[in-house]
Amino acid sequence: MDQPSEQGTVFGAHIPFVTYCGIEALDVQEGRTRLRLALRPEHANNLGIAHGGVICTLLDVALGTAARLKAGRPVVTLDMQTRFLAPGRDVLLAEGRVTRAGRSVIFCEAEIRDAAGELVASATGLLKPVGESARR
Repeated sequence: MDQPSEQGTVFGAHIPFVTYCGIEALDVQEGRTRLRLALRPEHANNLGIAHGGVICTLLDVALGTAARLKAGRPVVTLDMQTRFLAPGRDVLLAEGRVTRAGRSVIFCEAEIRDAAGELVASATGLLKPVGESARR
């Protein structure tokens, strides 16, 4: 299912920080959310590659979108374990997926690859549904 997003909206949730970072929602397929980030100069660290903070943000948004769509309501990240595997450059593509969902917590995985398909970073996360459910 393709779900192009308006600026700052990621699969139905308005997240202003997503706009600030330049993260784009691509689509949802088989419960996996896909995102894109075209790196800008302000995303760089002192080595000229993607700063770890922007990598963590992209992973967190990938985890969160997958969990939110599964839960049908907002989620918050309780824990996230991140692995940095290669330098991030140019365009980064992220994918988030739910590995197990309970009523009170959701376990997710996410990864970021560069345009050539090389794995840049990955994460596992524990997310908690909050607020009102969209499902009735």
